[in-house]
Amino acid sequence: MAIQEIRLFGDPVLVTPASPVVDFDKELRNLVSDLIDTMLDAPGAGLAAPQIGVPLRVFTWCVDEEIGHLVNPQLTLSDELQDGEEGCLSFPEIRYDTPRAMRAVARGFNMHGEPITVEGSEFMARALQHETDHLDGILFIERLPKDFRKLAMKEIRDSEWFMSASESGSTPIIKVSPHQTFGKGR
Repeated sequence: MAIQEIRLFGDPVLVTPASPVVDFDKELRNLVSDLIDTMLDAPGAGLAAPQIGVPLRVFTWCVDEEIGHLVNPQLTLSDELQDGEEGCLSFPEIRYDTPRAMRAVARGFNMHGEPITVEGSEFMARALQHETDHLDGILFIERLPKDFRKLAMKEIRDSEWFMSASESGSTPIIKVSPHQTFGKGR
């Protein structure tokens, strides 16, 4: 449908838990289409509705050339962990090794309200966890060990996009979860 503006770190919608989808209608189908178009244009491996300013529990992914979407996801994670590089379209050019579960099973619905299950390991598991975190108001930098999170915050403050926001008077608010979120979902 349309490419939307991606919200950047500091936008309150990114740290606010999203609401469950209750209407599986044309508006939801348009949202999924906008998410896919925006994700592919960026390009990214996933995009959650809050990242385009819509506080609903919907995300898309593009992993190994497979494009999909999930509505109202619930995750089951393996105990086995992985470490791998992770970035986020809401944090341009910021990438850090981030601990995640090795495998994930996501249960939810497609845009028509039909139940679906998506299983993935390694990169797909990482994408499912990253995007579900967005729906819970959790940002990937909150998953970093403390020393890497400090480095990431310095890199963010020194970034051109952060500086541009500061100069325009819309300084992003740095908000870190008070909850321990390393490696697993809530």
